[in-house]
Amino acid sequence: MTKRKALTAALWLTAIWQTGAQPAQSPRKTGIDKPAVRHKMSELTPTATIPLGGDPDWMAVTADGVWVAMSSLNRVVRLDATTNQAGPEVKVAEPCSGLVADFGSIWIPSCGEHKLIRADARTGARQAVVDAGPGDSEGGICSGAGSIWIVSTKASELLRIDPKSNQVIARIHLPPASMNPVFANGSIWVSSKTGGMLVRVDAGRNSVVGETPVGPSPRFLTVGAGSVWALNQGDGSIARVDAKTGRRTALIRAGIPGPGGEIAFGEGAIWATVFGFPITKIEAESNEITSQWAGPGGDSIRVGHGSLWLTDLKGGRVWRFAIPQNQRP
Repeated sequence: MTKRKALTAALWLTAIWQTGAQPAQSPRKTGIDKPAVRHKMSELTPTATIPLGGDPDWMAVTADGVWVAMSSLNRVVRLDATTNQAGPEVKVAEPCSGLVADFGSIWIPSCGEHKLIRADARTGARQAVVDAGPGDSEGGICSGAGSIWIVSTKASELLRIDPKSNQVIARIHLPPASMNPVFANGSIWVSSKTGGMLVRVDAGRNSVVGETPVGPSPRFLTVGAGSVWALNQGDGSIARVDAKTGRRTALIRAGIPGPGGEIAFGEGAIWATVFGFPITKIEAESNEITSQWAGPGGDSIRVGHGSLWLTDLKGGRVWRFAIPQNQRP
């Protein structure tokens, strides 16, 4: 949960107290109650712990490192994959709504400037400011079909940006509360939280061509093993959708509902993170949750450079782990 969302929650609770109304109960995180699957975060030893301060959140992997956004510190910093040291940084007012690395650049949505910032992926030097601000602080951004894509308004308007001109070249209207895009099989897939579905946009035609029900309140997405995977915040399940047919092929009960979190693909597995359960591992071949770690940490997760990278938003640091293997009692 970002500081902005925490403040909103505090104001909401104050209003509830003043009116005497009873707040709705959020689903409780239960995780997977199997000894062969459930483990403690203390059982994992990082190969590196990188203190950054602030609230390290969104990450993007590049050829030589990992970029990390810190909204409260108004900056995005590159972690060197060889030395594990923080290096170049980009000053951005309230970086939010994801990061994506492509076309030699790191693309940074700014909630403070309400623009999209483009910076050199090695040096951090600013290259362009695009008039395409994020529509939601917990939204997302992706690249695909030779373009950058971001949902830019509360009305859920998907913008297509040409990296050669840094100009918006298409605007596609989506169903309400569609915020997080990924690219797979020639399409942009966007999670629609209110509709409980994935919206499919044909990148060749710049038009919506399908919708797939996936579960309650889908938010964060990833792509791998021929599928799009959605983390459903409503019940903590993870939906798998075939990237060719658009059909949901699996619904995996992970027991990790609630706000925040993220999901990533790498090393043949899906990796999900939420507060309380920083790492959940799902084997893409079997759709089976083989390991889940409970404890402190979490909120953004990535696989790259032979490692698993995990932010500890509340602790102001990033952990680097050797790829965790399935554990048995």
